[in-house]
Amino acid sequence: MQIHVVQQGDSLFSIANTYQSSIGGIINANELDAPDNLVIGQALVIPIVGQFYFVQPGDSLYSIASRFNMTYQELAQINNFPVGNMLPVGLRLYIPEPPTKPPITSNAYIEPFGDSVSETLENAAEKTAPYLTYLAHFSYRVNRDGTLQPPPLGNLRQIAEANNTAQMLVVTNLEDEGFSDELGHIIVTVQAVQNTLLDNIVNAAQAGGYSDVHFDFEFLPPDDREAYNAFLRKAKDRLSQAGLLMSTALAPKTSATQEGAWYEAHDYGAHGEIADFVVLMTYEWGYSYGPPMAVSPLDQVRRVVEYALTEMPANKILLGQNLYGYDWTLPFVQGGAAARAVSPQQAITIARENNVPIQYDYTAQAPFFTYTDNEGNNHEVWFEDARSIQAKFNLIKELGLLGISYWKLGLAFPQNWVLLNDQFTITKL
Repeated sequence: MQIHVVQQGDSLFSIANTYQSSIGGIINANELDAPDNLVIGQALVIPIVGQFYFVQPGDSLYSIASRFNMTYQELAQINNFPVGNMLPVGLRLYIPEPPTKPPITSNAYIEPFGDSVSETLENAAEKTAPYLTYLAHFSYRVNRDGTLQPPPLGNLRQIAEANNTAQMLVVTNLEDEGFSDELGHIIVTVQAVQNTLLDNIVNAAQAGGYSDVHFDFEFLPPDDREAYNAFLRKAKDRLSQAGLLMSTALAPKTSATQEGAWYEAHDYGAHGEIADFVVLMTYEWGYSYGPPMAVSPLDQVRRVVEYALTEMPANKILLGQNLYGYDWTLPFVQGGAAARAVSPQQAITIARENNVPIQYDYTAQAPFFTYTDNEGNNHEVWFEDARSIQAKFNLIKELGLLGISYWKLGLAFPQNWVLLNDQFTITKL
């Protein structure tokens, strides 16, 4: 599989010819809605077996081969290139697929709104379930007496089962429109509520065909850190007796002493010990009410993961990944209007309609652009593309993480699923 960044003068014909691919294959892989009107800086996935590498200044057969986990002799033989010759800059070298693909555990949250599951969400589930280990139903809300409010489920169970995708029952301390510290305190400190809650969770999980119970308790009072740990130990014992796995969601911390309402009650070491696996919520640096920036900048994500690895093994970590970006109206004003969430596909459409090139931040490993709307307002858009998701896949491979967890289905990002399937073997329970 190849990633190509559109340059001035490119056409689908020239790109397909460069990589010995087909126009139809490129259109389908990227779900292009305007194939004759590409955007400068737009990243495209090129569906070929293996990939091509174009020699850069300073490259050698040895350095290129090392980059792709080959020997320089193998690289030279595959490309019929004499080992002793000077490599010309721009020479196209073929890099074959690796003999095996590493396994990956992949999860995606799905969040219906209202009383039913929309057709859009069911379509998203059907399209992505083949690439998922878990489909996470967000969320079962806890009432103050320990009973549960289930989300609408529609045909999601049937879709998961048809694709051999396990279901994850997500339990939250959401109340009204936000996470409630007061509700969270009740859950982790009142034994009677816990007993009722665990009874209800086990019943719901067994009736609904769930494999994993996932606790996403956020903004707990800092003093409830140990109470939360104790609750998780109790829950783990009960769920294990019922044959269920248990996982948790963790705020993106970079140290054990990190302060803030989102972080302090989340004990990385304890969760790593108790849970079968955890999801690191490594996104929302750029968020709807914050200043424009990448949603999950790679340098910041790496800091969180490197801290997590001091507290738990890599094979318990799912890297959190957003499937969306934001469109901010400038100038940014704290407390002003929220940025608009956009899918990667929508972001490309916005750039095309406003005739602006897409740029790329190599520190954050994220694409962005600016434009002026018809009313004269300036905008800044940060989103995800094939390059940014490839950077996360590289991090997962480098650090030997268990896998990836997506927030959330419903916004189109076809390149992600093409690359995920190309580079990994999806674990199915």
